[in-house]
Amino acid sequence: MMRFAIAAAVLLLAAGCMTQRAAPVQDRRSAAPPPQPVVAEPVLVPAPSSTYTVKRGDTLYSIALELGIDHRDLARWNRLDDGAKLRVGQGLRIAPTEEESAVQIGTARGTGPLDARPLDSRPLDTPAAPSVRGDAAAMKTSPKALRLPYSEQNLALLAKGETQVAIAKPAPVPVAIEPRPEPAKPGERDPDAIDFMWPAKGRVLAGFSEPTSKGVDIAGRMGDPVVAAAQGRVMYTGTGIRGYGKLIVIKHDNGFNSVYAHNREILVKEGQTVARGQKIAELGDSDADAPKLHFEIRKSGKPVDPLRYLPPG
Repeated sequence: MMRFAIAAAVLLLAAGCMTQRAAPVQDRRSAAPPPQPVVAEPVLVPAPSSTYTVKRGDTLYSIALELGIDHRDLARWNRLDDGAKLRVGQGLRIAPTEEESAVQIGTARGTGPLDARPLDSRPLDTPAAPSVRGDAAAMKTSPKALRLPYSEQNLALLAKGETQVAIAKPAPVPVAIEPRPEPAKPGERDPDAIDFMWPAKGRVLAGFSEPTSKGVDIAGRMGDPVVAAAQGRVMYTGTGIRGYGKLIVIKHDNGFNSVYAHNREILVKEGQTVARGQKIAELGDSDADAPKLHFEIRKSGKPVDPLRYLPPG
């Protein structure tokens, strides 16, 4: 009987061992968080200071003409009166100040002028109603977008679709004034050329020859019409540059200016927009030995041969 009891106990013990399951092993090590992209904040770099040293005979107008900029801008940048006398050796700023050239980052809220937008006069404890324009955008609260500066890492994050990211494009960075372009070689067309026409009817008395002649002289009679060689904005009118008489300077696209000198009468005003072929003056002999039109084309302030830009005629 004793033997039977011992055998039964052994069988029960063996059966228990066979049905026992191994306990699951749980990895309690915490998962490492994914690496976060390093986002650099956009930095606004101010434009390097650019100056011009006044030489003998310079005026505010002649410097502006030589540099291809508006004389009013030059006066404002240097806090000078229009037509102010300059000193030899005086340094002039020929680019906007850092404050004037700074770029505002971000977008303004609203779609119209500030004085045209209605004021919100609701009580403080009353929730604001969604605007009439863009109601869906005003009521949408989820998911919340994350606004990040522009970077390659943020673009990759956006491409994976892991989160909503509003990528802010980099703000423009003010740069120094570019060096004046060299004139194109003879027979080579300037890719920046615009459609110029002859400003007066008459034969060419003198051609372009730097540094003695910065343009061409066109013969004519007193009172003959002088027209704008291309569409643009009148940048200067007056007699402030010695040797040019009654002068008009027009600003065009692609960095071009055109110059019309020795006029008898000026028919346009500074700031006026003129069309190609519009009469702007009457041909004359102011500060010249005979009636003629002295005509120049300048690219970024540098004189170029007008015959390379005018149609054959």
